[in-house]
Amino acid sequence: MTTPTDGLGTVLVTGGASGLGAAVAAAVEADGGTPVVLDRHPPANGFAWQEVDLADGRAAEAVVRGVAGEHGGLDAVVTAAGIDACGDLGDVDGEDWDRVVLVNLLGTAAVVRAALPFLERSRGRVVTVASTLGLRALPAATAYCASKFGVVGFTRALAAETGDRVGVTLLLPGGMRTPFFDDRPDEFKPAPDQHMNRPEDVARSVIFALRQPPGCELRELLVAPASEPSWP
Repeated sequence: MTTPTDGLGTVLVTGGASGLGAAVAAAVEADGGTPVVLDRHPPANGFAWQEVDLADGRAAEAVVRGVAGEHGGLDAVVTAAGIDACGDLGDVDGEDWDRVVLVNLLGTAAVVRAALPFLERSRGRVVTVASTLGLRALPAATAYCASKFGVVGFTRALAAETGDRVGVTLLLPGGMRTPFFDDRPDEFKPAPDQHMNRPEDVARSVIFALRQPPGCELRELLVAPASEPSWP
């Protein structure tokens, strides 16, 4: 496990081609670590990248093991990948609804499952990314809330299970100014005057979690705009 004066080592970042994941990968590099991105698309900044669809859990596990083998292990994992399918339950296509849970929850679990043996050897850390909608439910968001409530429960159970063998932090971000909202219908986009955080600022919270000394656990961290409508 890294200490405040060490490099961060090899940090696997899911969803690292855009949004919060890209900001985390850049922050890891700036803090002396080696980010490795898992995404369906290559990162624009040229970081090491492995293509994977996180909806396929077994494929995700194989990619994680391959990255660990190539880099001589893993020091941290940040699961920033996330998708959404907005609309009332009866209006959302079943496959689209399922895919949200497959990527956001089951993909997170698959990546962590495969990484865990390597993180135990390095006494590394996991930072899972849920959402304020993992604690508060809103209409037209059943898939997203189901997946993020699941990430909250998964991460809390993981922390209890791993004890002091692996550091585990649950990050609960509010709204961020990222491409996450670009393809939504207008009715599901943030209001033009809604304040949203920069992903670069939220990424600092991830580095803070990764920089905790051994035995000091930052279990849960909620970072939201001061006027976040989904919190409290």
